[in-house]
Amino acid sequence: MVYIKEIHPTDGWQVKENEEDGVLVRSHESFEERIEVGQTCMVKMALEMPALVDEMDDAVAKAYGAMPERLYVIGTDGRVAYKGGMGPMFFKPSEWEEAIETYLDNQAG
Repeated sequence: MVYIKEIHPTDGWQVKENEEDGVLVRSHESFEERIEVGQTCMVKMALEMPALVDEMDDAVAKAYGAMPERLYVIGTDGRVAYKGGMGPMFFKPSEWEEAIETYLDNQAG
């Protein structure tokens, strides 16, 4: 997982769902702040996968078209093995999980 810039900050385009869920985060002003918010996100969502944090220039988000959310599988060769649709409408975690399993099976066989 790569945590990118906050898409619905309190000082920007806040959405009702975030207010209802208590997800109240301002735009990141430093890389350290982005790391802290990313860590909080991982804990609150009980995510167990490794995570990285995009730099303040948003290079990863820009390169992968990650906003607002997108799922990828990057192969050991560094190439994109799966590119999911843009969330939330085309965000399909079950399809992503299947792509991971297929990729791992192909690597083992």
